[in-house]
Amino acid sequence: MRSHRWFTPWLMVLPALAWLAVFSLWPAINTLLLSFTNVRTLSGGKVVGLENYRAMWEDDQLRDALVNTVIYMLVCVPLLTVLPLLLAMLVEKPIRGLAIFRTVLYFPVIASAVVVAVIWQWMLDERGVVNGLLQQANLVHEAVPFLTGRWLLLFSAITLTVWKGLGYYMILYLSALGNVDPTLHEAAQVDGAGAFRRFWSITIPGVRGTMTLVSILIAVSAMRIFTELYILGGTTGGVGGQDVSVVMLIQSSVAGADGRLGYGAALSVLLFVIAVIPMAALARINKKASA
Repeated sequence: MRSHRWFTPWLMVLPALAWLAVFSLWPAINTLLLSFTNVRTLSGGKVVGLENYRAMWEDDQLRDALVNTVIYMLVCVPLLTVLPLLLAMLVEKPIRGLAIFRTVLYFPVIASAVVVAVIWQWMLDERGVVNGLLQQANLVHEAVPFLTGRWLLLFSAITLTVWKGLGYYMILYLSALGNVDPTLHEAAQVDGAGAFRRFWSITIPGVRGTMTLVSILIAVSAMRIFTELYILGGTTGGVGGQDVSVVMLIQSSVAGADGRLGYGAALSVLLFVIAVIPMAALARINKKASA
């Protein structure tokens, strides 16, 4: 049989490499280069060095966006790491009506993020269902500003994100739990270990790799938060724009005929650097735990 030439494997992966170069590598390089210019939508602009990065330092709205984005990540990561695991352990057991329960939990995942956000906007509005129920139950006398209060709007969006992501991450945990040897639980139970002890000493180590993956996915997703805040805040980021995220700020910077493409590119570079930090930290924590 004639042997393959040395370049045969490279020919096989060439389409994928070309795709990555055109649609991932070049846009990233172009964004970095644009961040050192003052290019606008309809004008060529020129190289301005670090001027865009200096402007970021003086941008008060960027400080609000960073605070909102970091809070979003710090709340979403633990909630969406632990709650789906508990749900996966619950639906893993053979109980009656399990298929319906799993479907209900997974339904928000397949629904459009925009449609879900619009439904939640309708529910949380001052004349919406939630405020109506709270007032009818005499729990509040005035409508709760879920969509106009700064922190209430932020946590309403966090609640939406957690609710929508539960089903997706639950599926990942269900797959991981299937690899945990059930005889370990049986042996520990015979030795007198309680449910929490078995969960901590057997289940957690068995799904640690998946927990790290889920945490990284959530951290990166939280950094790119846009749709929930954009829809719930009426496209303005709430009253005074205090609930904008970094991605919303990028979108508003480059929008329109006079969009500041250079400044938007600098914000994108900043967002990339910030997103790398939690990824590196979580990977390091997982490496230490596995050692």
